[in-house]
Amino acid sequence: MAIEVLLPPIIKIGGGAIAEASSVLKHLGVKHPLIVTDPVLVRMGLAGSLRQQIEKAGIACGVFSETVPDPTTDAVIAGLQAFVQGKHDGLVSLGGGSPIDSAKAIGILASNGGRASDYKVPNKIPHVSPLHLAIPTTAGTGSEVSRFTVITDSETDEKMLIAGASLVPNAAIVDFELTLSMPGRLTADTGTDSLTHAIEAYVSRKANAFADAFAMAAMKTIWAELLTVFHEPGNRRARESMMLAATQAGMAFSNASVALVHGMSRPIGAHFHVPHGLSNAMLLPAVTAFSVQAAEGRYAECARIIGVASQLDSDAHAGGKLVDALFARNQDLGVPSPKQFGIPEQRYFSLIPTMAEQALASGSPQNNPRIPTKTEIEEIYRQIWN
Repeated sequence: MAIEVLLPPIIKIGGGAIAEASSVLKHLGVKHPLIVTDPVLVRMGLAGSLRQQIEKAGIACGVFSETVPDPTTDAVIAGLQAFVQGKHDGLVSLGGGSPIDSAKAIGILASNGGRASDYKVPNKIPHVSPLHLAIPTTAGTGSEVSRFTVITDSETDEKMLIAGASLVPNAAIVDFELTLSMPGRLTADTGTDSLTHAIEAYVSRKANAFADAFAMAAMKTIWAELLTVFHEPGNRRARESMMLAATQAGMAFSNASVALVHGMSRPIGAHFHVPHGLSNAMLLPAVTAFSVQAAEGRYAECARIIGVASQLDSDAHAGGKLVDALFARNQDLGVPSPKQFGIPEQRYFSLIPTMAEQALASGSPQNNPRIPTKTEIEEIYRQIWN
């Protein structure tokens, strides 16, 4: 069966690559972009430095910095107003997954109108978005190369998955030097998000040889380097490896899919404001334990690729070693349970049926090797509580 490969036509990778942003915009023909970023990067001066570079190249440029973690429809509407009122013709997203996903949603509404909820999976996106240059500052989401965005409905707290070929940025700049200031918790969470992308792409029912190559390379690197960057944030070699692996993992899941972990992670983030990578980390070991028997060979290969099992191990034994290693890695990275994170117990358990429904509605659990029932999803939510 043929697969459709979707990647940005232009990808610049390497330390200092952000210096090429203005030349990329000129190549794309963008004359008046809007930088979509967050308040932290404004305070750090990175957004201002990027704007200065672009304007020095003779390109008029605006900045929208009111994106929020777990981007909401309200924030997207504010960004859309800035885009329209400024008469911009392109987007430059600068930041982690939130600014990049926000820019994607702004682009959808700028070209198609309506509300973000009109385009959530399985709905289609009729018209192509404005040109988009994505510049990630975290090694995690892979959104700079993916065909997905996730937006939280401000009215219902539903995290909506939106997908389409037009969401793949037209260009990406992957500069590991932008990640050197990431704090330990963010490093751990975004790194685990990338690991989840790679594993889920590899075991997904939509897995394919093209995506497999990126998934295998990413998971091997992330497993080897994540603890290093967690404990040694200034380690340039490890940071560079993690940044490339995050992009590879993004290419993998964008051309295969994510599965049950992501389907269950989004409602936790929407209802309790848990960072996306952290909610993935809370779920990854338990979901792997639930799923492993349905794709023993695939999970066993994951274990061998990251080096926690050998060719001498049976697939069943290797899969068990993978589950054990994921639980142990969470301990090493200090991943809290929902209870330890401070989520109110009564509210968590009362929302489990709703979260299970929202997880299933996203479509991601249907890509899982073992497709869960609503009852089984509810049980996993209970298992991870503490």
